[in-house]
Amino acid sequence: MSTPARDVQVGHLTLGNRRPLGVIAGPCVIEGGDFAARREFAFATARAIQAIVNRVGVPWIYKASFDKANRTSSDGFRGPGLEEGLRVLEAVRMEFGVPVVTDIHTPEQAEPVAAVVDMLQTPAFLCRQTDLIQAAARAGRPVNIKKGQFLAPADMARVVEKARATGNDRILVCERGFAFGYGDLVVDMRALEILGEAGAPVVFDATHSVQKPGGKGDSSGGERRFVAALARAAVAVGVAALFLETHPDPDRAPCDGPNMVPFGQLEALLRQLKRLDEVSKDA
Repeated sequence: MSTPARDVQVGHLTLGNRRPLGVIAGPCVIEGGDFAARREFAFATARAIQAIVNRVGVPWIYKASFDKANRTSSDGFRGPGLEEGLRVLEAVRMEFGVPVVTDIHTPEQAEPVAAVVDMLQTPAFLCRQTDLIQAAARAGRPVNIKKGQFLAPADMARVVEKARATGNDRILVCERGFAFGYGDLVVDMRALEILGEAGAPVVFDATHSVQKPGGKGDSSGGERRFVAALARAAVAVGVAALFLETHPDPDRAPCDGPNMVPFGQLEALLRQLKRLDEVSKDA
């Protein structure tokens, strides 16, 4: 990454395009039938990921959604909702001492979510919603803004300006592919350099970039086998962090299973990516 950018502090971590690679990792959504089950699921996933990243030696942020509002079908699994989801995320943050990020979908969610987590994230579909972007930024936490699948990377400079107009300069931008034809996404690695020109740390979402929106008819599909290749390419360009959804058994996950990396493959992938990051940032 050739363009200088402001580093961003997220909890006790600092993310920057020239700093060692960070990882945003966790399941798509908080799973479980009641609060106890949901907390246990979150604890189990956080415990497993933390053990892996500690062995590899990469800084990380735990990610899980309390509500997946952008569903293909009205019957799609969405999660526990705002109140209970935040209770679970707060418990993870306290138990594991790890920074936490989650999505918001409406401006009204920004303040209550910011009171619990270390970073807010805005969905790609909603990156042009000025009220949402500015509410997220005004809440005072760092914000990871996902680039819309319909936007050229240079267009994200205006989105970053909207966010910074609130006085919050702790903004990150996230690449997650561009819509190509019907039901497919492609990643142009030039976009990572162009996004960096907005002066923000760049995040690459390696799992949603292999998504096939609506690819299973009533839910999104994906091609998990390409996650590693895209992640390697992005790290070779140079990014501040990778966004990787991961799960103990993705094929049984109620949401985005085809995109998520199984726990059993995560450590080897992170070890490889760490080595690539060290080489790319020494260049």
